Amino acid sequence: MSINWFPGHMVKARKEIQENLKLVDMVVMLLDARAPYSCRNPQLEKMIGPKKTIMVLNKMDLAPTADTRRHLEQLRGEGYLAAAMDSTSGKGSREVLQLIATAFAPVREDLQRRGRRIRPARVMIVGVPNVGKSSFLNFLAGKKMAKTGARPGVTRGKQWVRVRDDIEFMDTPGLMWPKIDSVEQGLKLALLDIVGEKAYQEYDASLYLLQVLKEKAPQVLHEKLKLDNLDRPDQELLEDIGRKKGHLVKGGDVDVEKTCNVLLQDFRKGKLGRLSLE
Repeated sequence: MSINWFPGHMVKARKEIQENLKLVDMVVMLLDARAPYSCRNPQLEKMIGPKKTIMVLNKMDLAPTADTRRHLEQLRGEGYLAAAMDSTSGKGSREVLQLIATAFAPVREDLQRRGRRIRPARVMIVGVPNVGKSSFLNFLAGKKMAKTGARPGVTRGKQWVRVRDDIEFMDTPGLMWPKIDSVEQGLKLALLDIVGEKAYQEYDASLYLLQVLKEKAPQVLHEKLKLDNLDRPDQELLEDIGRKKGHLVKGGDVDVEKTCNVLLQDFRKGKLGRLSLE
């Protein structure tokens, strides 16, 4: 499966980010804590270049703590400032703000040395669609400043958001790269609702989710999805889930489409528990 999802507004978003980089002191790149490496946009990282970058593993409440800690260590090993955050509760926000202050310190010192007014740090927020940029900004701003939505690519246009007196964020639209050639990476992005629903089949994503659960969290299949024998084809397990949930159509057959949709939504909302895809 090759996901090819690069609508016209992505071209506009890429150009907008490139033009506005010169206006900011640093970049905060949001990644989904459940699959941070699959969320890394290689074109975006190349575009940012030498600009100071802070990696934030967002939605940390949906990923196992040990996996998040491991991912942070790897990112720091690559030379990035890195932190994890839950944009719903705000857990981790203090560390994120501290990293911004750390990254801005050389600019602040330069302004002081030249006798210039100390202005707020200017920070660009970037990431793939649906990684939680708007929720991240809304929490830090203390009120609903940025538009949020359930569909990838909902944020439009340049938005400056003042956070406290010492930080200004520039929000940007979610940006994908033109083509995802790796089948597994495409399926991970589909599970996380990062690519648009027209780019993949929910059936394929659901079967992949069952494979991940069998490997990483079989107790979820037993306890939450009420499956007994896991030594069966994934297609049978999916139908069994639908039957136990009462997703039946006329004649008693399983409504597989509804079962896939509900299963994916349960994963995305954390109803299946904390799960890392990487």
